[in-house]
Amino acid sequence: MVYRALMGQLQAVGCAFQLMTRVPVPVSIPFTPQILARSVVYYPLVGAVIGGITGCAGWLLAAYVPPMPAAVLLLVLWIALSGALHLDGLMDTADGVLSHRTRERMLDIMKDSRVGAMGVIAALLLLLFKFSVIATLLDGGEWTAAAPLVAAACMYSRLWIVIAIGMWPFARPKEGLAAMFAEVGYGQLLGMIVLHAGILAAGYAVLDIPLSSFLAITAVQAVITVMTGLLVTIWLSRKLGGLTGDTYGALNEILESVLLLSVLWLMP
Repeated sequence: MVYRALMGQLQAVGCAFQLMTRVPVPVSIPFTPQILARSVVYYPLVGAVIGGITGCAGWLLAAYVPPMPAAVLLLVLWIALSGALHLDGLMDTADGVLSHRTRERMLDIMKDSRVGAMGVIAALLLLLFKFSVIATLLDGGEWTAAAPLVAAACMYSRLWIVIAIGMWPFARPKEGLAAMFAEVGYGQLLGMIVLHAGILAAGYAVLDIPLSSFLAITAVQAVITVMTGLLVTIWLSRKLGGLTGDTYGALNEILESVLLLSVLWLMP
């Protein structure tokens, strides 16, 4: 029984990385509703890994590459780690919700694999925004101190994806991700929060920072995540009658960007 439970959790971890990243996971994992539901618990871990790799790469680039090209290379790596999955969701969401059509037509536009003008504009603006913040941090020689906060931003943005999956309705209840993640409930949300707290505790253990400062920074990032997440999620849900896989990607990109900006003022 213990072995089966352990294997189930390992499959869930592998599923989370296979679905949300391009990090190689050389095993075959069935994407059943049960495994997918368990996998959402590990989305904050996925974010922490992506953010950790990005942070370490930024530290190396800062030592050998000028800030502007280093920022471009770091942004390329950041996008590549997720296979541009979330960026694609942002573009599809922008094409749909900014078309000002009927709800049904917006959802049809989002299903179209072609990218329209609004999607391109949204992606360009977001990438320019991220680039400007990364370049500012690298140019100021502050990347080493900023790297843990960048990792936390990646973690919080994916935490909110799980909250959105569990607490908001699906725009297409019988299609796509809605059918795949139908079994996500409060149990998975609780497990994710516990894991998130464990990751934060491990982060504090390896960082040379006073507990009061660590708690203050964590609280601010949590508040930013909740406020931004609620604002954007409620708006998207009202526009579309629920959420879709594309909107989860858009939420991740928007939250990452807002939290990345906050790093400029949260440096310990």
